[in-house]
Amino acid sequence: MDFKSYKSVNNILGWSMFLAATTVFMLTVEPTASFWDAGERLATSFKLQIAHPPGAPLYQMLARMFSLLALGDVTRVAFWINSMSAVAGGLTVMFLFWTISMLGHRVLKIAADATSAKTWAVWGAGIVGGLTLTFSDSFWFTAVEAEVYVTSLFLTAFVFWAILKWEATEHEPDSLKWLVMIAFIIGLSIGVHMLNLLAIPAIVFVYYFKKFKATRKGIILTGIVAFVLLGFIQNVFIPGVLTLDWWFEKFFVNSLGMPFHSGTIFYFILIISLIVFGLYWTHKKKKVLFNTIILAFMFILIGYTSFLMLVIRSNANVPINENAPKDALSMKAYLGREQYGTWPLTFGPYYNAPIDEIDDGHLVWRKDSEQGKYVVINRNEGTVPVYNPDFMTIFPRMWSSRAHHVRAYESWGKVQGRPVRVQRRDGSTQVINKPTFTENLRFFFSYQVGHMYMRYLMWNFSGRQNDLQGHGEPTRGNWMTGIKFVDNIFLGPQDNLPESITSNRGHSKYYMLPFILGVIGLVFQARRRPDDALVTGLLFLMTGIAIIVYLNQTPFQPRERDYSYIGSFYAFSIWIGLGALSLIHALQQKLGGKYSAIAGTALCILLVPTIMAKENWNNHDRSGRYVTRDVAINYLESCAPNAIIFTMGDNDTFPLWYAQEVEGIRTDIKVVNLSLLNTDWYIDGMMRRKTYDADPVPFSLEPHQYIDGTRDFLYFVEDPRLEGQYVNLRSIINFVTGDNKRRIGRRMENFVPTRKFRIPVDSATVVQNGTVAPEDAHLIVDAVEWEFPASAGGIQKNNLMVLDFLATNNWERPVYFAITTGAEAYIGLEEYFQLEGMAYRLVPIKSRRSGAETGRINTRILYDNIMNKFQWGNMYDPSVYLSEDHVRLTVNFRNIFHRLASALLNEGQPEKAIEVLDYAFEIMPEHNVPYNYFSLLMAETYYSAGAFEKGNAIFERMLDWEEQNLAWYFSFSQNRQRNLESAMQESLAILQRISHLTAMEQQTELAETSGEVFEYYYQLYMRLF
Repeated sequence: MDFKSYKSVNNILGWSMFLAATTVFMLTVEPTASFWDAGERLATSFKLQIAHPPGAPLYQMLARMFSLLALGDVTRVAFWINSMSAVAGGLTVMFLFWTISMLGHRVLKIAADATSAKTWAVWGAGIVGGLTLTFSDSFWFTAVEAEVYVTSLFLTAFVFWAILKWEATEHEPDSLKWLVMIAFIIGLSIGVHMLNLLAIPAIVFVYYFKKFKATRKGIILTGIVAFVLLGFIQNVFIPGVLTLDWWFEKFFVNSLGMPFHSGTIFYFILIISLIVFGLYWTHKKKKVLFNTIILAFMFILIGYTSFLMLVIRSNANVPINENAPKDALSMKAYLGREQYGTWPLTFGPYYNAPIDEIDDGHLVWRKDSEQGKYVVINRNEGTVPVYNPDFMTIFPRMWSSRAHHVRAYESWGKVQGRPVRVQRRDGSTQVINKPTFTENLRFFFSYQVGHMYMRYLMWNFSGRQNDLQGHGEPTRGNWMTGIKFVDNIFLGPQDNLPESITSNRGHSKYYMLPFILGVIGLVFQARRRPDDALVTGLLFLMTGIAIIVYLNQTPFQPRERDYSYIGSFYAFSIWIGLGALSLIHALQQKLGGKYSAIAGTALCILLVPTIMAKENWNNHDRSGRYVTRDVAINYLESCAPNAIIFTMGDNDTFPLWYAQEVEGIRTDIKVVNLSLLNTDWYIDGMMRRKTYDADPVPFSLEPHQYIDGTRDFLYFVEDPRLEGQYVNLRSIINFVTGDNKRRIGRRMENFVPTRKFRIPVDSATVVQNGTVAPEDAHLIVDAVEWEFPASAGGIQKNNLMVLDFLATNNWERPVYFAITTGAEAYIGLEEYFQLEGMAYRLVPIKSRRSGAETGRINTRILYDNIMNKFQWGNMYDPSVYLSEDHVRLTVNFRNIFHRLASALLNEGQPEKAIEVLDYAFEIMPEHNVPYNYFSLLMAETYYSAGAFEKGNAIFERMLDWEEQNLAWYFSFSQNRQRNLESAMQESLAILQRISHLTAMEQQTELAETSGEVFEYYYQLYMRLF
């Protein structure tokens, strides 16, 4: 045996895998911000600020180090932080190679020998497994953007490899160092993401199989110990450290009258003292096991201390300071994700469970600097529903009572239920159809396991239909194989697939080869090393199905969640490597020698990772894509200087934070997220402070008037004396912040006496400060009068703060609402909106709503913004991949261009209207952004401007596109066609519109063709429905 030579070659191959994978990721990494949390990660990492709970301080500190590689060029900061994910991805692949190498030697029961042909087979298996993970869909996606998941997986891969190293060296006198190091890495991993903890059961079983003879009883007891240890670290140790800190702090401050933080200081001195004494005593008494346990505890705690960064930076009052975790109390709430609430896991109600009574929730404490102690600010009285016990169940999977969730539960679970008569709180009775436990499990297996996990597993190792988010539709986001007879069963006819499927860059076919190879590897390992198969299987299940069980997800998630399960896909890649080993070993048994190992490896590489790389490169290559950053810039450039822009979701907030915090773009604008505006810490810490060039948001409410638990929701209790009147908004604010209260439920609450509000307007002021353009001065109203939507039932705290701002602002600062926030955020002000790009400006000019269009247009302002100021992120470039998130956003872009062109036509400027439409199709060509409904409207506008050829070209292309879609839809079996009703209606509506418009404009040939196609498929549709 040549172990030294083996070790050198093994290390070289491992680092070569790192270089190969990292090179792939660096070539395809996003050069700037991307959607969802990545913009926030970039902004908070670059300046070490506070991201959303529970935070990722270690990730942020590492990312900050990578950002220094930009050498002061802020436009390169995002690239280098994204590159950290690429490097972490490469390291993950490296440790996967080494893990497969160790497990492979054990499967073949051979010693490590570089001259052995079987060792070459094991190395080949490691290469196949590593490359397969490299080119897998979900892993590659997360390895090229600023997110925590690949870094977390790297730490998981490291601890799994480390426990195997301990097992291999357990006989050596210093082998315990591996266990202590694992504890340290687990502690560090908490500062990235707690997914790493899910490796603990696998680690415990490795320890058991090494130290004890395996028995059925032993395996069961070890399983219990493993899950108890996992539960202890996740649910007791991690939150308990801060809970004990809070108890000491509250006792020292409230009971002993000592200064703030005195209890925390004493607590940490006590912990350090106990650890030092424990280490001294166990060393002196030669208690090796207890000494190791204390060391492990200490190193987990040391790793955990990365969260101190958040406390330090929060107390520095950084611009992004989410939840403001400045002390023990707020840090406990931050790490506990208390703002997100809870969901049932092992026992809870069905979605239609009647409420028998209402209990009080937990007390909310807050630091009171004036009193010098901690006080209760919210008793949460009457906030916890107690459900009818007949509707409670173990393992509740269908628990949310939201209407769209209920519809999905009943569809996925095929709920018929059984009638149960219940007594209402008023004494009357009603019959409610209670879901059965079988239906509950059906939803669990069909949606949570099938749709939200198995679909993702098959995306990665079988194939993917397209990159569209799916909610069970036959045409969106399904897994596939590329094998026609298989896909015919699951996806419908595959012989006449339309371009909407085949031209989608997410249409990837691996012919199920990676999945089959993984199953072979699982069987191969289970037969030869069942203990190793159990360990690998535990890692696979804990990072996959266990997450599904824990999250208990509701239907209609805002995005696909495949990135959550890359740890499970990592474990499956181990089996893929072992599957390759099985085939290579079989080949060696027939042919013998090292060359058969090389040939078998090459064949496996050709059939699995090569196909995956070919199919996935075009939809994972983000190089050259600047769309997200440029969209953020466009939001900001839509605004006048010193403006306030209201946003709502992740994708219209986080990219703006990135643009301001990292690249320093338009820092004069205050970005106000309406979701966060429901919280007092956001109002105090982020809105009432000056940030860079942006002045604080002017509020008149004092902190005690909006503190947590105060005026969270104000009901409308309309005063009949105010009927028909629009009341001055300042008077309303004074009313709701005064002592005017009514009994609502169990408490006396403030209320709103009317839904009709009024803001006075000084016409000279609004023209002088640019709120209204001089050419529109004659349209100014005396007062903005509007009615708050009745459907709301009342005013949430965020709406109250918006109203207070509008009353206080007095038209001094420009006010904008992002076009993507939705009607709920507009609080009924749409008639006074003016579209100026990616935002509506609030102006004292009333405009009538025209169909679905919101707000008026000043063509001079809007033209200058979208034609001269805005940037479009290389959307025109055929080599740039636009994800569904980007394509979905282009609907808004096309709508803006269409509205501007229509407005120019109304002003008698057809040439300029054509110029606007031409530019829209230049920056958003069909090869990157498929035509949609707004393309139809733009073609119609071409007609109105006299550019019939350009309009016809769009209509002809859309006619061909929709004819292909309908031909495919009607080739499905009749039962499945009914699931396509909505898609059929959409296509038919487009064809009907084309037929109608072309006939009106006497485009005879196109009118006849489109009419015939429409009539043919309409008749088929009518026969079906």
